[in-house]
Amino acid sequence: MKAIALDPNYSRNYRRFATGGLAGQVLVLTKKTWGGYHKKVLRDGEGPIHSMKWRADLLAWANNAGVKVHDMKTDKGIAFIERPKGIPRPEFLLPHLVWQDDTVLVIGWGTSVKIAAIRTDLSQGLNGIQRTIAAVGSEKYVDIVGSFQTGYHISGIAPFGDLLVVLAYIPDEDEKEKKISTSVTPRQGTAQRPEIHLVSWKNDEVTTDALPIHGYEHYKAKDYALAHAPFSGSSNAGGQWAAGDEPLYYIVSPKDIVVAKPRDAEDHIAWLLQHDCHEKALAAVEAGQGRTELLDEVGSRYLDHLIIERKYAEAAQRCPKLLRGSPSAWERWVFHFAHLRQLPVLVPYIPTENPQLSDTAYEVALVALTTNPSFHELLLTTVKNWPPMLFSASPVISAIEPQLNSSSMTDTLKEALAELYVINSQHDKALSLYAELLKPEVFEFIEKYNLHDSIHDKIVNLMILDSKRTVHLLIQHRDIIPPYEVVEQLLHTNKNCDKRYFLHLYLHALFEIDIHAGKDFHDMQVELYADYEPRMLLPFLRSSQHYRLDKAYEIFAQRELVREQVFVLGRMGNAKEALSTIINKLENIEEAVEFVMDQHDDELWEELIRQCLQKPEMVGMLLEHTVGNLDPLYIVSLVPDGLEIPRLRDRLVKIVTDYRTETSLRNGCNDILKADCVNLLVKYYHEARRGVYMASMDEEVHGNRVDDGSSRASERSSSVRALDIKSRTRCGARCCLCFDPLHIQDISVIVFYCCHAYHLSCLEGGLDLMRSNSNQDSDNGSDDEDGSPSGESRMRCVLCTTAAA
Repeated sequence: MKAIALDPNYSRNYRRFATGGLAGQVLVLTKKTWGGYHKKVLRDGEGPIHSMKWRADLLAWANNAGVKVHDMKTDKGIAFIERPKGIPRPEFLLPHLVWQDDTVLVIGWGTSVKIAAIRTDLSQGLNGIQRTIAAVGSEKYVDIVGSFQTGYHISGIAPFGDLLVVLAYIPDEDEKEKKISTSVTPRQGTAQRPEIHLVSWKNDEVTTDALPIHGYEHYKAKDYALAHAPFSGSSNAGGQWAAGDEPLYYIVSPKDIVVAKPRDAEDHIAWLLQHDCHEKALAAVEAGQGRTELLDEVGSRYLDHLIIERKYAEAAQRCPKLLRGSPSAWERWVFHFAHLRQLPVLVPYIPTENPQLSDTAYEVALVALTTNPSFHELLLTTVKNWPPMLFSASPVISAIEPQLNSSSMTDTLKEALAELYVINSQHDKALSLYAELLKPEVFEFIEKYNLHDSIHDKIVNLMILDSKRTVHLLIQHRDIIPPYEVVEQLLHTNKNCDKRYFLHLYLHALFEIDIHAGKDFHDMQVELYADYEPRMLLPFLRSSQHYRLDKAYEIFAQRELVREQVFVLGRMGNAKEALSTIINKLENIEEAVEFVMDQHDDELWEELIRQCLQKPEMVGMLLEHTVGNLDPLYIVSLVPDGLEIPRLRDRLVKIVTDYRTETSLRNGCNDILKADCVNLLVKYYHEARRGVYMASMDEEVHGNRVDDGSSRASERSSSVRALDIKSRTRCGARCCLCFDPLHIQDISVIVFYCCHAYHLSCLEGGLDLMRSNSNQDSDNGSDDEDGSPSGESRMRCVLCTTAAA
């Protein structure tokens, strides 16, 4: 027996099966009811049967001549497919049959593959190929829908969806030369590994795998076999397994049985990883192929691959995607990059939240950025962007400080160190670095942390950064930073800057705030004003008393500052030289006249006239500007005969006109002054004739109780107090009539501005007389001589009135 095939409905069809062998008979055996089998011969005398396959109602077998297909339902033969030409006899290369589905038979024999379709009508064959071999008297026929030749010997064949799985035996050169169809035995021990080929019906290879079979060197093509687990269902299976079936193939050799199955998504991912296709493997996992746990494994292997390839930057870029939110994975790779000394490329991708790593991981990352100047910019950016609570600044500071005086120290590293000092609350050290780096925000930093006591040694740097703000800061806190300290630093600095200009700005601002604060430096300030701001010299010279006049004069003489020379000469007492300087160098008579007026020296007028007489033009100008100060006739009388004075007539006309105007103004002013004096004397006289009523204590108490004429009483009381303090009576505080003391209780007093005082009772008689006189005067006019209403009573001093009469 060489072949056997079970009925697909074996259990329902009385355990029917077919067999074939060297006898050349195709037997169908059916189980009898009472035991034994019923035998039926389908074919006989056609040679040995080498292979047999049964599917649905169709039974196919292969003998030396070819392949026959029999319809078991109608018990009729359908077709005969001849053996391919040029292939060895079945004793050397066995034929292999497999049903793709209920109507498609695949035949692999030698190096030939044929696909036969069993049809019941004349429809077009698959793949555009049609070949009909019809059996006589049958309704079904076979259509060869595919055929191709291989470059290897077929040791087995099986379907795989629309593709074919072929077990290939690769013959050696000796077998090819001898065309192993002869009986010559090939040399042993030279065979190659068998291979599994996945091909289409047009022999397009999809994949090829070599099999590790034990002893393959000694095997021939017929020593191998290929089988597969049966497909579920019938005609709709189409070379596929239904859900729940285990998709298995079996490669059988004399010593091994290799089980194969179609690769799943995880096999595909593993294959991609094995062939270094990590990106595709990652994409497959992210697309949902395989278990979720594979993402960590694929990511780790991908990173390992990139590290081996020394693609550190790409590996770091992939970390956020591959490591995701795993703190342990992140920390493991942080320390791995640190071990490889490639941590700087990973720093931009290290997460600060979701997940948040240990503070050690962040500190290691920052320390790694301090080692190379090319990483210092990244270090500064990282320190500014990372939240301060993530790490301790002390380890990073300890790594940077030894580099302060080395060549590897850069401005960027200094700024990063300053930021770390701020995080570590070491504001003084941070201020030193900010000032050294000339950072504009240093002024806000000083105000924010109140670091005014810490800027003593940083004045020059602050001046270089922003002189205006620095001067304002120094002036505002001059009690903390005294002027001598500022001047000392600016004078002795070695930095490349205009230190004299900075000194000028500071001393000028200090002088405007307090003219005595910088008095020790006023000599220096004179020179600074002369160099940088000459217009401020005269106000400074007039305000200050703390500079040396001789030194100032030398400075002004060197720089030809004439007006300043004049001022210093005047202050030195050399008024004549000062006047000569004004006339000869400035040629400004108006300033000369003003200077002479300020000196209040008559000799200077003579000197002014004398020097002006030497220049005719000056004489004319002098005549114009001395009106009111000198008599123009006196100047004209001193002019030598024959001296030509330009525009003399016009100037004389102007002098006369100005003189007349001035005379008229003086007369008018004098008249007004006299009238004002008379009016004021009259007013004073009238006021002096009035008396002041001083009430007794009882009246004051009574007045406090009774609220009548309160405003008048308060006026009297205030007048009495003022008079009591400021004036003294002429009679020694006694009444001028009775000569009793004025301070007698219960008696009121009348006091006049002439310093005479009377008791009210003593003055009543005189008061009545005054009232009667007042009534008589009222008949003649409505107002009295002092302009008061006629109905109001008047009091007059008895002594003064009598004397006047």
